[in-house]
Amino acid sequence: MLSPKKWVLKGADRLLPLVGKVPFVVQRLALQQALNRCLAEPLRDGGFDVLRGRWLCLRVPDLKLCWYLTLARDGLRIAERAEAQVTISGNWREFLLLASRQEDPDTLFFRRRLVIEGDTELGLALKNLIDSLDPDVLPPWLWRNLERAGKGLATV
Repeated sequence: MLSPKKWVLKGADRLLPLVGKVPFVVQRLALQQALNRCLAEPLRDGGFDVLRGRWLCLRVPDLKLCWYLTLARDGLRIAERAEAQVTISGNWREFLLLASRQEDPDTLFFRRRLVIEGDTELGLALKNLIDSLDPDVLPPWLWRNLERAGKGLATV
């Protein structure tokens, strides 16, 4: 019999790939709005200026998802295709562990659970930026749920 945590993870493994079936225009709209709202303070403070005029490819192979991010005049912009200077790849579980601070980013990269390809200097700058973000920039409900999900994943 599956424990509740394993049951939830098994469900997530089955449901999350459905995100790839959502039309890209809807993915872009939702992701762009969420990122620009949640990261408004670091964006305003210049934290993401390293992405101005450059593209990051964020790839989640187990979900068959790929987004390209850059910094435009009005905030972070998402595209379906672009010439990326750097690609960061990893499965959804690794990104959840990273976002919820349940796993050290360096550990994820050294163990090749997250991979940086291309301009590694830019990739490391982005990794350090993500690591330096204070969870307080996120809405409290979002941080609580991210943290809870990450802790659940970390203990399985």
